[in-house]
Amino acid sequence: MKKTFILVGILFLLVFKSFGWIYLQEAVSIGGINQWITIKSANDKNPVLLFLHGGPGNSVMGYDEKFTKILQKYFLVVQWDQRDVERTAKLNLSDTPITAQLMENDAVELINYLRKRFSQNKIYLVGHSWGGFLGLKVANDHPELLEAYFAVSPMIWQDESEKLSLAWAKARARKSNNKTEMEELERVDVPFKNSDDVYYHRKWVVTEMRSKPASRSFVESWSSKWLPLTLEASKVNFFEVAPEIKCPIYFLVGDKDYQTYFKLTEQYFTMLKAEKKELFWFTGYGHNLPTAASGKFQRVIIANRTLKN
Repeated sequence: MKKTFILVGILFLLVFKSFGWIYLQEAVSIGGINQWITIKSANDKNPVLLFLHGGPGNSVMGYDEKFTKILQKYFLVVQWDQRDVERTAKLNLSDTPITAQLMENDAVELINYLRKRFSQNKIYLVGHSWGGFLGLKVANDHPELLEAYFAVSPMIWQDESEKLSLAWAKARARKSNNKTEMEELERVDVPFKNSDDVYYHRKWVVTEMRSKPASRSFVESWSSKWLPLTLEASKVNFFEVAPEIKCPIYFLVGDKDYQTYFKLTEQYFTMLKAEKKELFWFTGYGHNLPTAASGKFQRVIIANRTLKN
């Protein structure tokens, strides 16, 4: 007998329970469009933890098990394909130009949806890279919604970060007498004005970090969609915008991260006023801490959750 699946509008809900584990997928109405989320946990009474992916545009749903499997024992781990990203984009594209404020509005609406759905006054928030920027916006504007915020390799003032990492890469190129690298880095303008700037900057910064850079075709495709939003976000200087955060905040930073320049993050942490703050160094690691250092990444979050009776 064939199974019958009922699709109401675009809403699709899958609930899977095995040995107590919960796995939900659904499209929820956020910001006037349907946006895709997954929820994984060992217990539906666990506190909610929402992960804000990077990019912008970089869905992590295809590999999130690599850096959330342990977290799922302690949290209801929520992944979200943001507006115009992957499964949300397949459901429906944004009906309005994408701005940093629109993305923040979406995040806050999703947080309130999760609070209501799971009867929790506050949730935990984790943001990586671009998601780190988005999370800082939320933590600054809506601290009352958060038990704590974990900023992972966050964009603090990305225009300044790009200048610092460009100077660092140029110095490395001169030291090694890499003429091709020197010539290509000289073409780069910050703030970026086109995909070439992004490509040559990231090509050599990532190479100097001993990682594999993205292809030129990928960077061109990404830039056509996401560069305007990135440039808008890169102008935001959290030293000025958010000198104080009124919820517990934790920074997870690689001491080899030249993509979101680690020294800039350290400087911001030092000056930041917060009811509780801490900086966790990932020695020898670069930008992609959730996957490159997944064990420590999860342990830091678990160790800093609020234990309630």
